[in-house]
Amino acid sequence: MQLGVVGLGRMGGNIARRLMRGGHACVVYDRDARSVSDVVGDGATAARDLADLVAKLSRPRAVWVMLPAGKPTDDTTMALGDLLAEGDVVIDGGNTFYRDDIRRAKALAPKKIDYLDCGTSGGVWGLERGYCLMVGGAEAAFERLEPIFRSLAPGLGAIARTRDADARAEQGYIHAGPVGAGHFVKMVHNGIEYGLMQAYAEGFDILRGKGAERLPEDERFDLDLADVAEVWRRGSVVSSWLLDLTSQALADDAALSKFTGSVDDSGEGRWTIEAAIEEAVPADVLAIALFRSRQEHTFGERLLSAMRFGFGGHVEEAARGG
Repeated sequence: MQLGVVGLGRMGGNIARRLMRGGHACVVYDRDARSVSDVVGDGATAARDLADLVAKLSRPRAVWVMLPAGKPTDDTTMALGDLLAEGDVVIDGGNTFYRDDIRRAKALAPKKIDYLDCGTSGGVWGLERGYCLMVGGAEAAFERLEPIFRSLAPGLGAIARTRDADARAEQGYIHAGPVGAGHFVKMVHNGIEYGLMQAYAEGFDILRGKGAERLPEDERFDLDLADVAEVWRRGSVVSSWLLDLTSQALADDAALSKFTGSVDDSGEGRWTIEAAIEEAVPADVLAIALFRSRQEHTFGERLLSAMRFGFGGHVEEAARGG
């Protein structure tokens, strides 16, 4: 299939590359000319701007938008709405607030342009590992573009069960429901992610603290945290990809000295807590994780930063120079 990709940052460029590896054709655009040339070097077709991108796509057209949530995605989606036509599809693969999806879909509906919201998890590793995809929108539009989602997903040799939906989930992608459902599922996914990372961070803080001089000498343990993380990866019930990243970060630098512990709030955790309040669902762990993520300078918070950098390339504000 052919797909336009707008936004070639940490994930957008690799999404285009993985699609091309799967036999799809990509027309790409980004304001950064170097990002465009890098992906063109891997086989994509460059576009000068959004109008040129749309002109180079065959109808019915599909454009994947991979930009920061909020105004950048909003402006791009509305601009595409002026350029596309009936039967075309806009896919938002970023971390958009699900109510913004519903609003945008309504704005595009009079032109009969479909809108799919695609919660995308996989970070900077998605090119090789594949992406976990949670898609909301009209089922007919989803099914037409399903070859794209199948190519992006891990596709771990799923064994089909009784429903197509079961087989999709086993391969790493689902049609979650109507517009907004995909990003809602991804939003809660990220809230859980923050809770898991906070639990690891606090646990390793306790392990590290066991060597403190204030403790009785015969109760101090000089624990090798990299070894602890590594052994927990081997058959432990707390093993996970986050623990894999923790183990690697500690092996590279036991003190995590290049991290300050300042974890940027990208929105999804806050939105998850707001949804919990609206639904009257207790979310104690997720709420604590959200607020703890804003504190700095403990070893645990440095570990949080290391995990976020490991899976998504998230850079701390201090490292950005901001």
